[in-house]
Amino acid sequence: MKATQTTKKAGAVLLALLLALTVALAGCGSKDSTSSSTEDTSKKEVTLVVGASPTPHAEILKQVVDDLKAQGIDLQVKEYTDYVQPNLAVQSGDIEANYFQHLPYLEDFNKQNNTDLVSAGAVHYEPFGLYPGKKKTLAEVGNGSQVAVPNDTTNEARALLLLQDIGWITLKDGAGINATKQDIVTNPHNLKIVEVEAAQIPRSVADVDYAIMNGNYALEAGFSVNKDSLAAEKADSLAAKTYANIVAVKKGDENKPEIQALMKALRSEKIKKFIEDTYKGAVVPSF
Repeated sequence: MKATQTTKKAGAVLLALLLALTVALAGCGSKDSTSSSTEDTSKKEVTLVVGASPTPHAEILKQVVDDLKAQGIDLQVKEYTDYVQPNLAVQSGDIEANYFQHLPYLEDFNKQNNTDLVSAGAVHYEPFGLYPGKKKTLAEVGNGSQVAVPNDTTNEARALLLLQDIGWITLKDGAGINATKQDIVTNPHNLKIVEVEAAQIPRSVADVDYAIMNGNYALEAGFSVNKDSLAAEKADSLAAKTYANIVAVKKGDENKPEIQALMKALRSEKIKKFIEDTYKGAVVPSF
């Protein structure tokens, strides 16, 4: 009788131990599950909004959407049709970066607007071209011919350098990328330099004798620098070395992982081939 009671007590103790062990294991499993869930949550997708001119910048950005998606970055492209709002949007934090401008323009914009934007890297270069308006050949240039040029400081200087390259004007020594109309030393054709907002020049071609256009606005309007321009910046020109288009960010953001990933994707062989195959010299890789 005593032996039987002892056996029952031992069995009860063993059962209690087994139940305790089961509860402990369940608790460990629950903890592991919670830890795993927390780890998964920490790997949330990062959203990266980049402002861009429709052509070619937005088109180029859209080629790397899937590449960045695979790295956990949701690239969203926001299109702008002017040169002011995308910089203000980065400065205010409405977007993380923009891609539409060259470094001299950005530096001048910072100075004029008290912004603090920097380049995260160069991607491509768009040759400026001189396009026909009322006059269809270079030989037709005459006394008082009107030439439309961008009215912002850096792009106007670039237009004047192109006019100097084709021999229509000469600029004061050292004027370079800071040239203005006041730096014109000789102007044998008495050219009338008509300053127009860059985005509006394609619409003004019919009103002037010649027009010098930014590459992206020329592309958007259906002009090809190789087929339609009467003259264009040379690959070894000062402009080609200076006016590469960049990705701009707020100072301090250039080293963020998502910005670094964006630059790596934009400066890949895939994008180099896309630019060369798509734009046929109207857009040139800068890497």
